[in-house]
Amino acid sequence: MLIPDTCPEVPDAPGGTVLVTYRVHDPVPSEHLDAEVLVAWGNTRAQLVDCAERLEHLRWVAVLAAGPDVALSAGFAPDVVITNGRGLHDVPVAEHTLALVLAVTRRLDLFAQAQHEHRWDDERLGGIQRPGRFPGLATLRGKNVTVWGFGSIGQTLAPHLAALGADVVGVAREAGERAGFRVIDDGGLPARLPETDVLVGILPASERTHHAIGARVFATLPDHAWVVNVGRGATLDEEALVTAIREHRIAGAALDVFETEPLPAGSPLWDLPGVWITPHAAGGRPLGVGAFLAANLEAFLAGRTLHNVVER
Repeated sequence: MLIPDTCPEVPDAPGGTVLVTYRVHDPVPSEHLDAEVLVAWGNTRAQLVDCAERLEHLRWVAVLAAGPDVALSAGFAPDVVITNGRGLHDVPVAEHTLALVLAVTRRLDLFAQAQHEHRWDDERLGGIQRPGRFPGLATLRGKNVTVWGFGSIGQTLAPHLAALGADVVGVAREAGERAGFRVIDDGGLPARLPETDVLVGILPASERTHHAIGARVFATLPDHAWVVNVGRGATLDEEALVTAIREHRIAGAALDVFETEPLPAGSPLWDLPGVWITPHAAGGRPLGVGAFLAANLEAFLAGRTLHNVVER
């Protein structure tokens, strides 16, 4: 079992299992090409392509990321099982998303700008001495938050938003109820968007979701709405977003993921007013990795179905 040098925890391995640490930025050494299990965390696509070509005895790739798209495109043989890290990132990503939602609600970008300019901007932001219209949502209480992609991360996030008084509705492939919250399907989304104050995207990357958050969505949202994307960069049409913000069709956006990462220095998103940027930092701290890998390794050795198998 090949363990990346980026792995936050090493699993307890049953007797007879050999754990070998490898560097994610280098080819796997030739003496370890007989490995049957590869754990991937922070690997480049080129490194995984090399693994797919050279690890001829591979039977299982354990991707610790919630989104396994890089591994899926690396060319592993069809009989190699790929699992993802669904569930390991729920808490960190939910907390980061909550921080972004609160930041756009309270317009912390304007406070940060005023601080940078050494300017006490209580008149525009509305203070005790000069009460005014707060230039944003001001509070989550009574606001409508739509979470598009209502998997385990969305279901972890929703109670925090609800505790602050927001009306939370999830969007998934099937309508119904999940974790005590109303869930609509894609067909019900157009009716929800005009009343949405904050749209949170937690969609995986796929042909179906490519640029799903695009011009049609921005045209349907109210002009005071904010978009927060922590899913995958390919799910959001960045060009359409820039146009929507410049033309004041929506208020702004908080983005943690991008189509090209790192975000190119020439991207207009860097300097666009009303845009928050974090460098794919919502995850990066998977919790419970050791126990998760140990349980799946036990299942693998016993010939049982693994947890979090990705359909290919």
